Amino acid sequence: MNSMGPNSGKMNDDEIIERFKKGGEWGLLTSVDLRDCDPRKIRSKEQISKFAVDLCEFIKMKRFGEPIVVRFGDDPRVQGYSLAQLIETSLVSGHFAEDTNRAFIDIFSCKEYPPKKAADFCAKYFGAKDMKFTAIFRT
Repeated sequence: MNSMGPNSGKMNDDEIIERFKKGGEWGLLTSVDLRDCDPRKIRSKEQISKFAVDLCEFIKMKRFGEPIVVRFGDDPRVQGYSLAQLIETSLVSGHFAEDTNRAFIDIFSCKEYPPKKAADFCAKYFGAKDMKFTAIFRT
């Protein structure tokens, strides 16, 4: 389930953090795709808001303001909640697709964090039965 982007290769969390610190990388983006999530959790504004707070605490990011969580979408295929949580070093965002019980979460920061642990946290939080993630360095 661990896939890395073209400019990072296959690396574990410790190697990614070390490269980030020593390599002059500007930012780290982790995109997390969750399948077969707990339907109650991805349909709950309160649960998604709490997730944003808990994830930021878990990866040691300082939040800037409260999470923005809005439900919309006329097309049932994409209908669901979207999340935006500003952090001092960038942004956590997500979309929760109710029709398929999937979630798509992005964590972007110019401060290091462990992408696999963050992805695993997301999967566990929403009860996903399948998780894939991609982490890339922004230069």
